[in-house]
Amino acid sequence: MVNMTLSIPDELMEKMRRFREIRWSEIARQAIQSRVEALERMNKIADKSKLTEKDVEEIGKKIKSAVAKRFSEYNN
Repeated sequence: MVNMTLSIPDELMEKMRRFREIRWSEIARQAIQSRVEALERMNKIADKSKLTEKDVEEIGKKIKSAVAKRFSEYNN
């Protein structure tokens, strides 16, 4: 198994010290594992997609526009 060094803010480390019974390295390993699995699932879906990069950009613009409109209506 490979070792990895993480940098975390001092304030977070102080909070973690209050829970000494927790194996923080195991929590980090599980979080990384979960994220990698999610990314692999997304890649598997994307590999089957027939959308072009241009299609994706257009969809992204439409989504951003709709979200901005909804946010604007919500705040007014």
